Amino acid sequence: MAEKLGIKELWTRKSPWLKALDIVILLFALAGFAILGAWGAYQLGVTNNKGGVDKNYRYLMSVEEMEALQDSTLTEQQIEEQWFTQYAKLAAYGRFYPTNAKLIMNAAQASNDPTIIDRMIAASNIYTQDNNAYVDLMNKLENIINKQPQQEAPNVIPWMNTVEWEALKEAILRDSALINEAGRLSGVEPRLIAGCLIGEQIRLFNSKREMFKKYLGPVKVLSVQSQFSYGVNGIKEFTAKAVEDHLKDPSSEYYMGKHYENLLDFETADHSNERYKRLVDYRNHLYSYIYTGCILHQTMLQWKRAGHDISNRPDILFTLFNVGFSQSIPKEDPVCGGSHIRVDGQLYTFGAIGFDFYYSGELAQAFPYWKQKFLTGDEQAMTAEQVAAIQENMSDCNRPVKGLEYMDSNKSAAPAAPASDGIEQIPVTPAVAY
Repeated sequence: MAEKLGIKELWTRKSPWLKALDIVILLFALAGFAILGAWGAYQLGVTNNKGGVDKNYRYLMSVEEMEALQDSTLTEQQIEEQWFTQYAKLAAYGRFYPTNAKLIMNAAQASNDPTIIDRMIAASNIYTQDNNAYVDLMNKLENIINKQPQQEAPNVIPWMNTVEWEALKEAILRDSALINEAGRLSGVEPRLIAGCLIGEQIRLFNSKREMFKKYLGPVKVLSVQSQFSYGVNGIKEFTAKAVEDHLKDPSSEYYMGKHYENLLDFETADHSNERYKRLVDYRNHLYSYIYTGCILHQTMLQWKRAGHDISNRPDILFTLFNVGFSQSIPKEDPVCGGSHIRVDGQLYTFGAIGFDFYYSGELAQAFPYWKQKFLTGDEQAMTAEQVAAIQENMSDCNRPVKGLEYMDSNKSAAPAAPASDGIEQIPVTPAVAY
């Protein structure tokens, strides 16, 4: 009778090659069973992951509901009010989480959407709801905001509530490209040049109200002076000549650098007549703005070289532009002032009106704030082509006869010729000489 062997004995008697073959077969069998099992589990839905409900489900739903609010349903005034409210909330949020507050502010500004601030703060509050100090501050802030509804108040600056200012803004915007170009050429923030222009135009309008109302209101143009002071900024001839001399004199306390030396070069030998034509130009005011930029730049350098940096003091720069080089005396504590200007019964100074405009935010898109108000020119002088390009801006419009203001009224003199573009000359004597 044959001997029955157990599995253990059969295994021990097998050769190593047979043992290896059995192991391989077993592994293949196990792999096959595993594959079949996985396929069966998949078909039966055993492997489906049903997930879980986030513990902040209701909170996330509230953010989603906020997302459904469309800005198109809000009026422009409501959107503006939301900006103010959201920035107030963001200020409180930033006291605790400045990194996130900065990210939220950048996102809101990029999207031009005030409601994104509320949504982003709400979303992050999942992680801030246990910060009792933060929650308490936000609750207090919301109570204060809700108690004080937004007022439909006029501009806080009284003279900016006038119809004249509304008309003047349009006229200035028409010249924004020229003002910005003059700023680039003279190395001066264009907003400073615009501030000088506004001070002078407001002064002119109110000194001859009825006359200027006839032109500025309906036509919305800048008035160009041609008697005693010249151009839209009322620059005296001797002041303009001083600016030109300062550009050429490296030893001058007003010297702007080699780059600017040829900025105001003349095309003809008759400098006086050409200077007059530059400034009394009804069609193109670029030269008026370049001279203005140079006055500001040269005055700033004079004070800086004397140890007093007024580059970030627009009130003082406007005042000094108004009173002129002769009264520009560097000192420790300068004060804002200049000629007096009465607007709607209130008395201002030239420097104060320029200062009001500068920090009002008005026309900020046309004249943005520069981080550095004055730019130092390089050591390379302007090329003849660059100078010629500036000179091409002088138009051929008709101008009144130079020196007409000094002629005897009893003598027959040719009347001032109107500009060829139909804008009439408006002669006005400035209140303060440069």
